[in-house]
Amino acid sequence: MLEGPAQAENLRIATYNAELSRRGPGQLLRDIVTGKDPQITAVIKVLSQLDADVLALTNFDYDYDSVALSALAEALGQAGTPYPYRFALRPNTGWPTGLDLDGDGKLGGPRDAQGFGYFSGQGGMAVLSRLPINTEAVRDFSGFLWRDLPGALLPDGMTLAAQDIQRLSTTGHWEVPVLLAEGQTIRLLLWHATPPVFDGPEDRNGRRNHDEAAFWLHLIDGALAAPAPQAPFVLLGDANLDPIKGDGLPAAITALLAHPKLQEVPTAQTALFAQTGGLRVDYLLPSSQLQITASGVLGSHEVTDQPTPFMAASRHLPVWADITLP
Repeated sequence: MLEGPAQAENLRIATYNAELSRRGPGQLLRDIVTGKDPQITAVIKVLSQLDADVLALTNFDYDYDSVALSALAEALGQAGTPYPYRFALRPNTGWPTGLDLDGDGKLGGPRDAQGFGYFSGQGGMAVLSRLPINTEAVRDFSGFLWRDLPGALLPDGMTLAAQDIQRLSTTGHWEVPVLLAEGQTIRLLLWHATPPVFDGPEDRNGRRNHDEAAFWLHLIDGALAAPAPQAPFVLLGDANLDPIKGDGLPAAITALLAHPKLQEVPTAQTALFAQTGGLRVDYLLPSSQLQITASGVLGSHEVTDQPTPFMAASRHLPVWADITLP
C-alpha cells in the first residue's frame, strides 16, 4: 500500500484509465462477476495498492443503475479496499445522433454517435469514493454543444445539421462534489477526451480534443454561461494528449498546466502505446489553494522478468496526489 491516512483533512485523490471497456453491453459485468478475468484481477491489485480515498475512473463501461460499477466496488471491498459511494452518468460515447457524421453513407455506426462507441455507454466514466458524493449538486456539462464554445475549432465542412446536434464532450464533462468533514466540499472536474487521431485532413478529432480541454479554461475563468466552479477543486481525467510529444493541438492543455488557478502535479509518462511509446495523457491538477503533500504516477510499464499487475491491467497508470485541505 502507498503510505498516507485516509482522512478528510489528508485526502488521496487519483485518476486512472483502467481500460475496463468491452465490445458489447453487459460484457464488463460478466467479466467482473465471474472473477476469472485476468485483466480485472490485475486492476483490483493496482487499485488496492493505490488505496485512493476518491478515485476517478475513465474508460469504464456504463450501464443502467451502474451495476458493473457496483460489482467492481464489491470486488474491491472483498480485496480490502472498500468504496461505499459510487457515481456515474450516461456518457456521450455510443449515444446515437441520427446523422451520418462520418460520411460513410450509413447510420448508426460507432463514429455516428456523439462520442465513438459500439454501444451506448461504452468507455464511460465513474467515481468511487470513501466519502459521500453530493449527487444532487452534480453539474453535467456533457450536453454542451461544440459550436457554443468560444473560439470553437470546428472542422471545415461540418454541416449545420451536425453543428445543431454535435456535443463537445466525447465522453463527458462533469463537476462532482465530494463531501468532507465539517461541511466542506471538494469538487472533481472530470473528463475523458477523444484521441486526436483516427480522422482525416480535416483534423476533426484533433480539433475536438483541443476544445475539450479548452472547455475547462473557459469554465474556470468564468467565461461561460455556467458559473465557474467553487474552490477547492481538482481537474482530472484523460486528456488523451501529451503537451510535448505525439499528435494533437497542445495549446489548451499547455494553458491548463500553466493556469494560475491550478497546480501541476509533476508526472512522467502515464501511458505506454505501441504506436507512440510513452506519453503523458492522464492529468490531476488541484486548485491553487490546496496543499499537495505527495503525488506521483503509481507503477511502471517497464518489462521485467516478473510481469507486473500494471502491465496486465491497462496501458495507463494511475496518477495520484495526497492533498491537505485548507
